[in-house]
Amino acid sequence: MAKPTEQIDFVWEGVDKQGKKTGGQNSYKSETIARTELRKMGVRVIKIKPKPKPLFGKKAQKITSGEIAIFARQLATMLEAGVPLVQSFDIIGKGHDNPSMSEMLLSIKADIEGGDTMAQALGKKSLYFDELFCNLVNAGEQAGVLEGLLDKIATYKEKTESIRKKVKKALTYPIAVLVVAFIVTAILLIFVVPVFEDLFKGFGADLPAFTQFVIGLSEWVQEWWWAVVGVLAIMGYTFSYFKKRSRAFNHFLDRTLLKIPVVGMILEKSAIARFARTLSTMSAAGVPLVEALVSVAGSCGNILFYDGVMKMRDDVATGQQLQFSMIQTGLFPNMVVQMVAIGEESGSIDKMLDKVADFYEEEVDNLVDNLSSLMEPIIMAVLGVLVGGLIVAMYLPIFKLGAAVG
Repeated sequence: MAKPTEQIDFVWEGVDKQGKKTGGQNSYKSETIARTELRKMGVRVIKIKPKPKPLFGKKAQKITSGEIAIFARQLATMLEAGVPLVQSFDIIGKGHDNPSMSEMLLSIKADIEGGDTMAQALGKKSLYFDELFCNLVNAGEQAGVLEGLLDKIATYKEKTESIRKKVKKALTYPIAVLVVAFIVTAILLIFVVPVFEDLFKGFGADLPAFTQFVIGLSEWVQEWWWAVVGVLAIMGYTFSYFKKRSRAFNHFLDRTLLKIPVVGMILEKSAIARFARTLSTMSAAGVPLVEALVSVAGSCGNILFYDGVMKMRDDVATGQQLQFSMIQTGLFPNMVVQMVAIGEESGSIDKMLDKVADFYEEEVDNLVDNLSSLMEPIIMAVLGVLVGGLIVAMYLPIFKLGAAVG
């Protein structure tokens, strides 16, 4: 029996006020409450039952930001084609490959059928639809231009998802290769070097200093490997703990990352691109500047830019021009400030910021390509020193013995 506060997923079928068959999936505390709520929505329930739980403990698939971006584009396309909103949710939801995404979209559809606006229904899924998404949808519904706003949202999500993948690629590739190099080195030290050590004991001669060092390192790793794993685990947990809970640590981390050659430039330019793209989209939607800057701050992906944009919001709220408040933060290049100044003077700030976003997104793309080209020889050199060094250390005694015999 479920706890009183536990929500149960119910799958239901019924007939709406127009006599049309309908159905969906909603969460309620009990079947009685489910029937009551559906009746209030004008649905005569024909069949309702708890959703079957996955077999063998199979976990639900995670909903990714990429899937949200694709959904935004699908919905924009359907509405522009004249498909009604509820029917669009039904088509997209039932045709989705990800069961979790399908379940969420059908739940939103049921909320809209129950009288919620689309913005309100999306707001209930705040884990997947942020404040920016909901604000833009609300602005579109209020102005009666939901189709056009959804197209802007879809473009915005696609652009931000693209730049997020580029930054992730720039950071993930070298880290992944170094982790593999560490694992290979550990395997050689624990399993391969001891075999050579047993072989060298029968030589009856002094081993080269480099070989002795590697054998000593191997013995230390074999004895203390658990301590190494423990320290790495503690370091990982500590990093994650302070990353989630310490604002000061995040300030230090983001400031340090911005100072790293090439990587820092990628992170800085991607933050500026997200700032420009988000503010451009919200300005085009008619969202007031002070209100828009709150969502813009959260989209930058860097706590230094977040604090800077929130300071800009406070300045703009007191009547200061956006361009002057941007200068005071010291975070934005002169070109960006000048483009914003032109936009404010001409009343086309959304178009100017759109050009800024395009420029910096292309810059990030080029920097990521350059970083990949730069990292490949460096990574090969690191792997050569680690793996090649171990191999040379093991074969030095054999070469020495061969020279003595010869």
